[in-house]
Amino acid sequence: MPYTKKKRPYKKEYEQQKKRGEHADRMERQRARRKIDKEGVDKNKNGKADKREGKDVSHKKALSKGGKNSHGTKIESKSKNRSFKRDSKGRLVSETSKREKKKK
Repeated sequence: MPYTKKKRPYKKEYEQQKKRGEHADRMERQRARRKIDKEGVDKNKNGKADKREGKDVSHKKALSKGGKNSHGTKIESKSKNRSFKRDSKGRLVSETSKREKKKK
């Protein structure tokens, strides 16, 4: 629910995020995106590598399952990267998407 009567407590939200362990994963994702942007070609000069435009940087082993950037990253479409099965709390259940299961 949006804050209408008072300001949003950004510092408090940030501290809660760090306590839950989400901060480290966010930084790992950010480092992966920056690495691809640094190595890739950017012809339209918008700060993103052209091969990453409209795509997601996917980790070969999910960060929530103990993965790291050193395990490898790849560029995937948004729909393919976000189609994994999740539980009621939004945590990743299976690293195999519904699309991949149909192929087998």
